[in-house]
Amino acid sequence: MQWIGYVGLIALALCWIPQSVETIRLGRCPVNLMFLILSSLGSFCLALYAISLRDPIFTILNVLTTAGALINIFYKIFPRDAREGAQ
Repeated sequence: MQWIGYVGLIALALCWIPQSVETIRLGRCPVNLMFLILSSLGSFCLALYAISLRDPIFTILNVLTTAGALINIFYKIFPRDAREGAQ
C-alpha cells in the first residue's frame, strides 16, 4: 500500500508545478488569494503533523505543496510589473 502513497505524493506535488511555472512566467497569480492562504496553511499544518508521525510520504507531500502555494502567494501579493516581464 505504500506505493499508493507515493503515487498520491507525486500527483499532488506535481499539480503545483504547472501553476507555479505559469505564475512565474506571467509575474502574477490568477488564483484566488483565500484559496492559496488556506492551502498553504493546511499543507503547513499537515507537514508538521506528518513530521511528528515520522511519515516521510506525507511530510514530503505537504512541504512541497506548501512551497507551491507560497510561490503563488508571493506573486499574488507582489505581482511583477507588466513592463518588467517584457524586458
